Amino acid sequence: MNDAPPPRKIIHIDMDAFFASVEQRDHPELRGHPVAVGGQGERGVVAAASYEARVFGVRSAMASAKARRLCPDLIFVPHRFEVYRHVSRQIREIFESYTPLVQPLSLDEAYLDVTENLMGIASATQIATEIREAIRKTTGLTASAGVSYNKFLAKIASDVNKPDGLCVITPAQGPDFAASLPVRKFHGIGPATAAKMERLGIATGADLRDKQRDYLDRHFGKAGGYYYWASRGVDHRPVNPHQERKSIGSETTFAHDLNTIEACMAKLRPLIESVARYSQKHETAGRTVTLKLRYADFKTVTRSRSTVHPVHTIHEIEPIIAQLIAGLAPFAQGIRLLGVTLHNLESGDGATGTLPLLDIIDANA
Repeated sequence: MNDAPPPRKIIHIDMDAFFASVEQRDHPELRGHPVAVGGQGERGVVAAASYEARVFGVRSAMASAKARRLCPDLIFVPHRFEVYRHVSRQIREIFESYTPLVQPLSLDEAYLDVTENLMGIASATQIATEIREAIRKTTGLTASAGVSYNKFLAKIASDVNKPDGLCVITPAQGPDFAASLPVRKFHGIGPATAAKMERLGIATGADLRDKQRDYLDRHFGKAGGYYYWASRGVDHRPVNPHQERKSIGSETTFAHDLNTIEACMAKLRPLIESVARYSQKHETAGRTVTLKLRYADFKTVTRSRSTVHPVHTIHEIEPIIAQLIAGLAPFAQGIRLLGVTLHNLESGDGATGTLPLLDIIDANA
């Protein structure tokens, strides 16, 4: 870390309750009411929740039935991904009027490196303020921004004053800010890793900072180095506008359990077609095909198979998925969700860059 690059000026922009906010913008009768985007049937899943719904504990990826129990007045609306993509493109154009160094993470958030920017503005905070105002004028939506000297802190900062907020973390504040964070707030630390850290007596960034590098490497593998430096407010990852996608996948939750291989394959074919179509459009192929299966009791299993040559067509992917699903039969119980993913991607010309998320097909949407 002695060869540290010069300090950067990084902004992380995160739209506020993006899908739900678009629906409330386009349907005034929904404003001020708890709204969930997604399927409302017994097997539906919440894709996004408005802030009015979040007050009741409703969150994205939550089962719609649970969301309804938490908020009986919850209003469900179907997703409109084409509309969300259109708005996302409008926002992207605003970003690129300031800097070509834009790294989208999804339709509704991105990193921007404005160290050197097209407007010649010295203050990253000023740029973030201008971008948020431009988003409001162009789309009628609000965005929150985090400004800092690296990606790790900028992303955390964007969540501090949500919604419609701005937070700046300076180089002088960074190390102490990182030390004060609960580890679950660290980007990349999910519930399982947080639980493992808790068992090891690691609850905060300060606890992480107290651990030696070899200790973290031993317990967390390659991620150990990231945790070691992040807990010190250090993150030298550049904003990469050409970051390659690591996987391409699509999944669906069903209104009724599936119990046979034939029924599963009938539902898997549209997912295979979606992945193959997307892969071919972006001139990308994968060497590993993964099947995801979730039983009625929510137990989730995955099965993968790697190939000598990368695959990307329906005719290549479908036989592999058929073999993987056959290997799990007979099923001990009904199946509520299936997914198909391509990993270990190889890209041709035009295949790099952060790609939009595939639609999640929802039988109840």
